[in-house]
Amino acid sequence: MCNLYSIKTPQADLRMIFDDTEDNAGKFQPMPAVFPDGVAPVIRKTKDGHELIRMRWGIPGPAIFKGPPITNVRNTESKFWQPMLKVEARCLVPATSFCEYAENPNKKEKKKIPTWFALSDERPLFFFAGIWREWTGKRGTKKEPVEGKHLLYSFLTTDANKTVAPIHPKAMPVLLTSREEWEGWLQAPVVEALKLQRPLSDNMLKIVASGEKKDTY
Repeated sequence: MCNLYSIKTPQADLRMIFDDTEDNAGKFQPMPAVFPDGVAPVIRKTKDGHELIRMRWGIPGPAIFKGPPITNVRNTESKFWQPMLKVEARCLVPATSFCEYAENPNKKEKKKIPTWFALSDERPLFFFAGIWREWTGKRGTKKEPVEGKHLLYSFLTTDANKTVAPIHPKAMPVLLTSREEWEGWLQAPVVEALKLQRPLSDNMLKIVASGEKKDTY
């Protein structure tokens, strides 16, 4: 489960991904660590083009489960998630690396080791295949709760490829690396869009850092 990622791409560059992007995100700096419940940029399709906006990471699941907000979505056949797979509820979540936790080789040390994956050492931009929704309630920390309406996002996961599997064998995020994939996720019919829910090719991903809960590249 991916519960930590970074986005180091400058805001001005994100604004230029699509020619018709309206920037409603306010001013923000590159983020070496994005944690669940944090607020981070996403890009969504609008009737007039595209919008860069910030949302909070994690969508509450079905009320009967009463668990924490869900950051990663695997079961796209679930009736709970299907409404958020429609075109109007999809988004692109920009990132430059993501983290999974490796078992500590020191068997006496239970603390797992943060391990960062990226497309290359230079941390080029990619996008997670995201979904979003509006939600009303209380979010944020106990010290600084935020009550009211929120825009929330999560992103899809899939089988781990051979690069990620030795660290986290259960799953990896769905990474979109080309303009064709970005546009397809935002506007293709759901059957076509979900074909993108597959592991990234093994040779397109590498471990770029380990040991810290932020990517300081």
